[in-house]
Amino acid sequence: MNSIVVPDASTADLGPFAAKPTSVGGGQQEAALEAWTSDDGRTTAGVWECTPGTFTAVRDGYHEVCQILSGRATIVGRDGTTQEVGPGSTLVMPAGWQGEWHVHETVRKTYVTTRL
Repeated sequence: MNSIVVPDASTADLGPFAAKPTSVGGGQQEAALEAWTSDDGRTTAGVWECTPGTFTAVRDGYHEVCQILSGRATIVGRDGTTQEVGPGSTLVMPAGWQGEWHVHETVRKTYVTTRL
């Protein structure tokens, strides 16, 4: 099996942007490049970007680990825990995590998700 390389995730073409379905108040756009999916479909890796605004997020049945490449956001968990993220931040959202992303500057991240 060959390795997969995204030469520069910070500038990779993610394809067309579309409306963010969980945007609070609407207007947010997102795009993603799925670089790899495991044979069983349980694990994926890719690059994602989202414009400023607020959206809700639920990690129901899967874990996500991401590395923020650019932009800034405040992540607020359902329990009220607040985390500031920006370039270089690694964020882990375990299965069951719920909360909101308050995107202050367009965020681009790499991600790996694993379904339970």
